[in-house]
Amino acid sequence: MAAVLPLLAAALLVLFSGLHPAASTAAAGGEAATVVVKAAAAVSRTDDNFVCATLDWWPRDKCNYGMCPWYNASIINLDLNNTILNNAVKAFNSLRIRLGGSLQDQVTYKVGSNYGDCRSFQRDDGGLFGFTDGCLEMNRWDELNVFFKRTNTTVTFGLNALKGRRKAAGGKDTLYSGDWDARNALDLMRYTAGKGYRVESWELGNELSGSGVAARVAAAQYGRDVAVLRKAVERVYGGGGEVPKVLAPGGFYDGAWFSEMLRVSGRGAVDGVTHHIYNLGSGKDRDLARKMQDPGYLDQVEKTFRDMAATVRGSGPWSSPWVGESGGAYNSGGKGVSDRYVNGFWYLDQLGMSAAHGTRVYCRQALVGGNYCLLNTTTFVPNPDYYGALLWHRLMGPVVLKAATTAGGGGSPYLRSYAHCSREKPGVTVLLINLSNATAFDVSVAGGALGAAPCGGRREEYHLSPRGGDIRSQVVLLNGEALALGPGGEIPELRPAVVGDGCAAPLRVAARGIAFVRFTEFKAPACAA
Repeated sequence: MAAVLPLLAAALLVLFSGLHPAASTAAAGGEAATVVVKAAAAVSRTDDNFVCATLDWWPRDKCNYGMCPWYNASIINLDLNNTILNNAVKAFNSLRIRLGGSLQDQVTYKVGSNYGDCRSFQRDDGGLFGFTDGCLEMNRWDELNVFFKRTNTTVTFGLNALKGRRKAAGGKDTLYSGDWDARNALDLMRYTAGKGYRVESWELGNELSGSGVAARVAAAQYGRDVAVLRKAVERVYGGGGEVPKVLAPGGFYDGAWFSEMLRVSGRGAVDGVTHHIYNLGSGKDRDLARKMQDPGYLDQVEKTFRDMAATVRGSGPWSSPWVGESGGAYNSGGKGVSDRYVNGFWYLDQLGMSAAHGTRVYCRQALVGGNYCLLNTTTFVPNPDYYGALLWHRLMGPVVLKAATTAGGGGSPYLRSYAHCSREKPGVTVLLINLSNATAFDVSVAGGALGAAPCGGRREEYHLSPRGGDIRSQVVLLNGEALALGPGGEIPELRPAVVGDGCAAPLRVAARGIAFVRFTEFKAPACAA
């Protein structure tokens, strides 16, 4: 019986913590590991505003699984004057926000002479996604742009791509046919440009690619419509100044569909090829937390990034892959999981993985709203992933380096590593994610190129961990101290722990720990280019 007790205890730990079983079998002591940063040349480059968050159109009566987690988080009714919201966005000093989502292809813009009927969203069981068409009035668009200017936001706006189309005959077939009617979108662009509002990119449609979600459009038709959008953008903005980017299709990856869309739209029509990822499954999946710490499960999505990059190289080399929306778990995320510390395992891992495969921008669903929000939907208090996103934005520059991990004489799938040239500062920043429930790693970082070495300067360490060791905590610790807002809703300072010599000793990444580590004098040839 005595021999059975340790096994029983381990089994109970796995059962109640929601962890992958293999994550709790390692020894309690630290395991030696080496991360080799191959710094002779970059493997890819991201946009300066790689980290992105979304605002959605969902009304407060959007419900899933008996919950209605959107409250007043819609583009239409979000409190844009909330102090915490403003401080949270300002902290990025240029956060990219993508306005879009499932209902964007049902939005009419009340401007010009081509809008017709323009009413607020209402529940309608016979409508797409259970709602009627909705309306964006220009006084609200003005308010949004005041907020964007005040917070120095980089704006991506998703346009209604179903205007002018009709559902094709054929019963349950979700195909919509006909040319896109661009007149209402053109009026919005003219109003926006005339007001001096800066939209960095215009995106056509949401989840209409491939087999679609509630509706779909054929690839060749979509390609012709993207070409129309490109001409419209050039017509409005071609008189001088910066011309906004054109993005498409904002849907789930389908290689043949994406290739055809790029071929038909023509060279230079699309700047960013946007796709969506919800690889964790539905928000009601009770296995979400385990998936987030299962390295084998997290690795599966790498094929999507690899295939997407290959499609863009082969069919649209003038453009680049973007993740236009990713919330981990679809249908508003998982309650008690998507807004907790554990969610950072898949989120930060996917930021690193996508960047390594050439993704220029990664938009997280959502800034506010649902269960997968970066900011609490009712209080705007930051959830743990907000701080992970902010640290990435401040520390990880656009130049992406190859990082490879060895541990215990071989590779450990539970220690994930990514490396970038540091943002706006010399050196290299390494992101380390320890998925293990029991094993700490003592990590040495080495240069994998002639003349590359991490030694000679400071090591600035930002260690994230959950309060009380509970991966379902909504409180995240930075170097052992809880991150909390100031008395006036100020975002706390994110101070590193400093080690005088970057190579003085291995750095320890605790079990369930996440660490951003900047080597201030890492001699990386790729970063000097």
